[in-house]
Amino acid sequence: MNNNQDITLHAQIVIVESGATKSDWRVLDGDGKQVKQFLRSGMNVSTMQLSGIKDIISEAVGSEGLHGILGFYMYTAGVVTDAIRGELTDAVRDLCPDARIDIQNDLMGAARSACGHSPGIAAILGTGSNTCFYDGITLSQKVYSGGFVIGDDGSGASLGRLFLSDFIKGIVPEAVAADFSREFDSSYAAIVEGVYRSPSPSGYLGSLAPFIIARYGDPYIKELVDNNFRRFIDRSLLRYDVKDYPVGIVGGFGWACRDILRPLLDRAGIRVSRFIKAPIDGLCEYHKPVC
Repeated sequence: MNNNQDITLHAQIVIVESGATKSDWRVLDGDGKQVKQFLRSGMNVSTMQLSGIKDIISEAVGSEGLHGILGFYMYTAGVVTDAIRGELTDAVRDLCPDARIDIQNDLMGAARSACGHSPGIAAILGTGSNTCFYDGITLSQKVYSGGFVIGDDGSGASLGRLFLSDFIKGIVPEAVAADFSREFDSSYAAIVEGVYRSPSPSGYLGSLAPFIIARYGDPYIKELVDNNFRRFIDRSLLRYDVKDYPVGIVGGFGWACRDILRPLLDRAGIRVSRFIKAPIDGLCEYHKPVC
């Protein structure tokens, strides 16, 4: 796709899905066809000044030539009050005066991506984890994430935490521990530094997940991975009405582990509607114009 093409007449709908490190932008024309995509810096209302978020939005709209926008839909962490939503809406309104503007948090983004316009249970499985029930319009939570310290069951960060806890206690089998030491700085000092002093402890823990999953054939690793997912199933998903509603799973870690997850979910009596690697993919479907 040519990101330099002039889409002034086609930029009908702009969809933004943002994490802490990057924001994914997609542009659809009036027929729902994607005509542009690009990345910008991440936006998180919880950790950034509002002025910085406004600057990112303004730069993207201006430099990418996004004029004549009729719909602007943004999903980012930290949108927890109407006041925050209102300030962001006003900032976008200055740039897109004729647009329908909808600013939501990342959990609503996951729900719309996974469930579309139908009721269901949405689950985020990435570096972190989260769940909610979505009635097709609004969402509610029976279980809160708790973050990587006291929650995030099933996530990449949780798996990394479980592995390191065993590693520093000498519980990891010798062959797996040797592989780990060849690929990572496995000194106790480096592990403590990564967990307690790195800019993103959850990111550090989650970065170990690919190493672990790649060794799923090892009995110790299989039990570790399965237990991580079983905790997520038992402590989060089964708190919802899974008999009547399917579960949609969003996130790169869930996508990568979908073949491991399916039999565990089946045994728990949970129907999966879909696995989505990136929330933006389902959001483009959700916001596609009805022609």
